[in-house]
Amino acid sequence: MPSAATRPSSASSVRPAGRQNVNALIKHILEDDTLPEMARDLFRLQAKEYASVEARLREVEAKLMNWHRADDVSRRIATIPGVGPIGSTMLSIKAPPAATFKSGRHFAAWLGLTPKDHSTGGRVRLGGITKAGDPGIRSTLVVGATALLRHVRKGRTKPSPWLAALLERKPPKLVAVALANKFARIAWRLMVSGGVYNRPPAPMLSA
Repeated sequence: MPSAATRPSSASSVRPAGRQNVNALIKHILEDDTLPEMARDLFRLQAKEYASVEARLREVEAKLMNWHRADDVSRRIATIPGVGPIGSTMLSIKAPPAATFKSGRHFAAWLGLTPKDHSTGGRVRLGGITKAGDPGIRSTLVVGATALLRHVRKGRTKPSPWLAALLERKPPKLVAVALANKFARIAWRLMVSGGVYNRPPAPMLSA
């Protein structure tokens, strides 16, 4: 058994997670001369496949950004903190006309972003989201909400009283769905009114 002096430390073997660190991880693996050559050959093949996927993703993202910049509705929806150009472009392209829905609540329900209600002994509890609407738009808005909550937890963004209170009472995943629901309601209002989201002077996204 190798001694502590010759064993690689756990700190040196653990690499940062995240898509932005993949290229550094690949470089580290391919330069690791302790790996068998066959293993490095396999990683080289995977690196080529990853580079090809990255190139296709950049092409798709460029097309989406071109659409976003040219589309008035998408640009206005993107003013909502946490939505971003990808979410706003998907809403602009894939959602039915806003006039189809009576209210933002109906629009959010169509997207499947209205948590199911469960009544027990007179108390209403929120369950998982429904399977209605467009799963691509729904998941994109939830991802955006999750990213915004991450900034809140790290102290980079100050939450509104509504959001702060919700974070105290509910688990993060349920809060992300509630926040995505709010995104959808605001987006519907902007699509109907033709306006943009005005950040309040107090914490953002107040109720």
